[in-house]
Amino acid sequence: MDTATLTSGGYTPTRAKTGDFPSVAKTYSQISQVVRESGLLRRAPWFYAAVGAALLLAFGGAVTGFVLLGESWFQLLIAAALGIVFTQTAFLAHEAAHRQILARGPANDRLARVLAGLIGMSYAWWDSKHTRHHANPNRVGKDPDIEVDTISFLEEDAAQARGFRRALTKRQGWWFFPLLTLEGLNLHAQSFAHLFGREPVRGRWIELSIIVARFAVVLVPVFWVLPLGMAFAFLGVQLAVFGVYMGASFAPNHKGMPVIAHDARLDFFTKQVRTSRNIRGGWWATWLMGGLNYQVEHHLFPSMARPHLARARTIVREHCRTLGVPYTETSLWRSYAIVIAYLNRVGLSARDPFDCPVTAQYRRA
Repeated sequence: MDTATLTSGGYTPTRAKTGDFPSVAKTYSQISQVVRESGLLRRAPWFYAAVGAALLLAFGGAVTGFVLLGESWFQLLIAAALGIVFTQTAFLAHEAAHRQILARGPANDRLARVLAGLIGMSYAWWDSKHTRHHANPNRVGKDPDIEVDTISFLEEDAAQARGFRRALTKRQGWWFFPLLTLEGLNLHAQSFAHLFGREPVRGRWIELSIIVARFAVVLVPVFWVLPLGMAFAFLGVQLAVFGVYMGASFAPNHKGMPVIAHDARLDFFTKQVRTSRNIRGGWWATWLMGGLNYQVEHHLFPSMARPHLARARTIVREHCRTLGVPYTETSLWRSYAIVIAYLNRVGLSARDPFDCPVTAQYRRA
């Protein structure tokens, strides 16, 4: 049977097919009732007010530091700090989009749109993509997060790579984190492409106005105060830190977990648990990753506020143990090793099957 072999720290991922998973169709309704009765679906307004206040203070501190430092290469530290602040703001936008923060859905949507705009990203573009991901994580043909891009997440995509991308794909695991330095730039580009596209976009001009104002507030002072070379270095560091931090926070969640065949029939509980990975670490991991360390619980209860995820983990783990459904949790560094190994394994499909070191020596001779 074509399944994934699980271990305590990870597994060798393969394609999951219909019939590979136990039938636990009623499990989700049962666990939802326990979670609801435990009060874990209630909002946490004071927590998010504190997070918002902390981000405002951090941004104010970065602006103050920028003004005081003036023309100095120490400004690159401010750039790195802004990259961190923008990523933490992205976590907050993610939670607002999932309606975790405010009591009403439309209010959460408006907040998410503003927060996404403040980091230079289109909420409309991201929300459509992320909604499809949550509905079918790691499912071939339905999860946009495993569609071919610079990186190939499926063997069939890696096998079709050509030219420069083929050379990159062969060892894409090692290139993954260096490429994340460009992810911030990619998010901005994808957002503008979506907003300037021909397809209808809800709130198009509101988003464009916020994003343009955001870039004006960030870029004008940087290029006004700093010499040209230093200004570009400042922008490069900010984008690189933002991209790496974002990618390093989202990559451990599903990359290297079982991939589901497009025609597989799975119950909601099994589908979400088997394709998600938690990160150990407690409160510091929750702060570092904006609650994404509890990815299993987040996928089961997308509207659950960040402070309640740890308690939900205990309930979900117990249900998984009772039902025999594998619950994957590992350390942050181990998750990165799994992601790199998985991408390199997929990348083997881009290599010539007859390309071996001995043969290469004879060819050169």
